[in-house]
Amino acid sequence: MTIGSFSGPTSVAVAMMLGAASLARAQAKPDTTDPYRYLEELAGDRATAWVRAENAKTLAILERDPRFDAIHRQALAVSGAQDRIPNVSFLAGELYNFWQDSVHVRGIWRKTSLASYRTKVPTWTTVLDLDSLAQAENANWVWKSVTCLGPAQRRCLISLSDGGEDATTKREFDLTTKTFVPNGFALPRGKQYAEWLTEDTLLVAREWSPGEVTASGYAYIVKKVARGRALADAIEIFRGSKEDVAVGPQTLFDNAGHRISLLTAIRSFFEYDHFVVRPAGLTRLDLPRKAQVTAMVQNQLIVQLSEAWTTGGRTIRAGAIASIDAGAAVKDPPHVAPVVIYEPGPRESINGMAATRRNLVVSVYQNVKGRVFVFGRAANGSWTHRAVPLPDNSSTIVWSANGQSDQVVLNVTGFLTPTTLWLSDASKASAAVLKTMSAKFDASHHETEQFEATSTDGTKIPYFIVHPKNMKLDGSTPTILSAYGGFEISNTPNYPAVLGKLWLERGGVYVVANIRGGGEFGPAWHEAGLKTRRQIIYDDFEAVAKDLIARKITSPRRLGIVGGSNGGLLMGVELTQHPELWNAVDIQVPLLDMLRYEQIAAGASWVGEYGSVSVPEERAFLAKISPLNNLRADVTYPLPFIWTTTKDDRVGPQHARKFAAKMSDLGKPYYFYEVVEGGHGSGANIAERAHTSALEYTYFVRQLIGDTKPVP
Repeated sequence: MTIGSFSGPTSVAVAMMLGAASLARAQAKPDTTDPYRYLEELAGDRATAWVRAENAKTLAILERDPRFDAIHRQALAVSGAQDRIPNVSFLAGELYNFWQDSVHVRGIWRKTSLASYRTKVPTWTTVLDLDSLAQAENANWVWKSVTCLGPAQRRCLISLSDGGEDATTKREFDLTTKTFVPNGFALPRGKQYAEWLTEDTLLVAREWSPGEVTASGYAYIVKKVARGRALADAIEIFRGSKEDVAVGPQTLFDNAGHRISLLTAIRSFFEYDHFVVRPAGLTRLDLPRKAQVTAMVQNQLIVQLSEAWTTGGRTIRAGAIASIDAGAAVKDPPHVAPVVIYEPGPRESINGMAATRRNLVVSVYQNVKGRVFVFGRAANGSWTHRAVPLPDNSSTIVWSANGQSDQVVLNVTGFLTPTTLWLSDASKASAAVLKTMSAKFDASHHETEQFEATSTDGTKIPYFIVHPKNMKLDGSTPTILSAYGGFEISNTPNYPAVLGKLWLERGGVYVVANIRGGGEFGPAWHEAGLKTRRQIIYDDFEAVAKDLIARKITSPRRLGIVGGSNGGLLMGVELTQHPELWNAVDIQVPLLDMLRYEQIAAGASWVGEYGSVSVPEERAFLAKISPLNNLRADVTYPLPFIWTTTKDDRVGPQHARKFAAKMSDLGKPYYFYEVVEGGHGSGANIAERAHTSALEYTYFVRQLIGDTKPVP
C-alpha cells in the first residue's frame, strides 16, 4: 500500500458486502468524438507504445533525482522488514498467515499454533509456496483469497490471480495434506464467486457461456457444481438479469454445525435481494434492500442495515445491527423477526465484526475513534454488550475470530503508534497484547490532533493532523492531505510506516480528512454525497484544505494531496476545481473520465454511487465534475503525478492514460506512470510496491520541499 489507504470502487467480492449498482452499457450513447479512445484498448499496440514512452519520460526524471535512490532503499527496508507483524487469521483452530519478503517474492501461505505465535520467533509450517507453484506451472500467480468449508475447515477453495487482476482461478486444497486435491474442484479463470454448499457441492456464479455477464462484467447465473462432474453438467438454480450488477453465493456457519447458504442478487450499488437456498428451491429472505448479512453466531444471522427497517411495529435505525433466527429464515424466509443488537448514535458507525463460538465482536467508531464491544445473546433472545479495554484514540479492527472458542484477534493502531495485535477472550471481554510491531520511524517529534473544518453548508468536517511538536504556524510546513469520500468506506487512523519514514521524519505533516461520502458517521454521512449531491464531498475537502491554510499550518506552495481509486477521482476534481490550493496532486489508480466510466472495466457497477449518463440530470452533473472533461488550456495546474496499473480490471488504467494524454495535448506538465502488474493497487509484490512508493515520495519532496539535499 502506498501513501494513504484506499479501497477503491469495490470488486464484486467486496461488493457482496457493500452493495453494487446496475446499468447496461448499451444505455450510454457512445462518444465518437473522443480522441483518446485508443488508450482504452488495454493491450493495443498504439496504447502500449504510448504507455512505454510515458513511463520512460517519468522515470528519467524521478529515478534520476539525487534523492530517489535513498528514498527507494528506505521504502524497501520498511516494506520488506522481517520484523513486520505477521497478521494471522484463525482457521481450523490454528493461525494462518500469508507472507511476502525478498526471498518469498510471490509469498508463502503458512501456519503456526497460538502458543508458538506468542513467542518472539514463531515456528512456521509452510502450507503453500506460491513462488514454487508459479515456477512449476510457469504462471504469474498472485494470492487472492481462501474459502473453507465449515465448521471443520479442512477443505478450502484457494483463489489465485494472474498478475493481480480481480479475475481468479479457484482450486480445491486440503489443509491436512497441504496439497491441492487430486481431481478436486477446479474453476478456470474468470470474475467468479464460489461457496461450499456441501463437501461435494459448490455454488458457483461465473460466465458459463460467452456473454453471460452483466453490464459490469460480473456473473448473474448461479449453478450447483457437483464433485467429479464437468462444469457443463452444473445445474442452474438462479438466473438474475444483465441489468443486475452481479449475483453471488454466501455460506455462513457456526461451531455448533448450523449452516445456511444464501444467494445475493445485487440490484443496484446499495440494494440487493437475498435468497435462502433450500432443498425445495430458493425463497427470498425478508430483509430491507439496503442490508447485509455479515456473520452467524449461535444460529443467529447478523444483519447490518444501511436503511431503516420497519417491522413488527417498530423501526430499527439505519446503521444498526440486528439478528434473525437462522432456523426461522430457512423454514419461513418471508417472515423473520429481527432483534436489535446495537443502534449507533449520530456520531457513531459500525466498522466490522466477527463471530466467535458464543459471541459477536464488533468494532464501533465514535467520532472516528475506535472501540470494540462484545455482544452476547441472553436466554430471552435479547443482546447485551461489554466494552473491551483498549488504547484510546486508535483504530480498531476485528481481525479474526476463532469459531471454535471465544478468542479473537484485534488490530489496534494509530498514526504514531505501531500496530499492535491484541488477543481478546470474548467471553470475558478482556484483552492482552499478542504482538507489537517495532517502530518503523521516529515518532518522538510528532503529535496527533483532531480538528474540524466548516463546509459550505455549515457541517463540521473532522480531520486528523499528524505534525511536528515544534511546528511553526507560518504556513511553511510541507503537508500531505489525504481523503477518500465514497462508498461508505471510513478513513480511520492507521500507522503509516513508509510515510512516517519518508515524510514525517523529514518534518512533514500528514492530514486525513473524514469528508462525506465515507462511512465515518453511518449511512447518512455517505448518502449526503450520492450522485448529483456529490459536490458537497469536494467542498468538504476544500474546506479542510482552507482550514489548514487559515491555521497557518501550511500554504498552497507547501500543500500536496493524495488519493486512490474513488479518492483518485477526488484528486482529479480538486486539481481541476481548485488548482490554486495545491502544489502537488498524487492521483492513484483513478476514475477521471466520468462521462465514459460506465463503459470502462467494472464502471457500470457504480451507478448507484455516481449516477449515469443515461439520466439527463445526472449526465449534466457528471460533465460538470468530470476531471478529464474539465481540463482547460487557459488554466495553470500544479504538476500532478498520475499513476495506474495495467492489470487493474476494476477501475482500469484507461482513465489515467486519457487524463495524462489530454494534459499533454494542452501543453500542461505532468508525470504519468503505469505499473505492469498488481491489479487495483501499486504492485504485485513488495519490490514493486516499494518502487511505486519511492516515485511518489520523490515527487512530493520535489514539489513541496524543493531542496536538493539527499534524504538522510
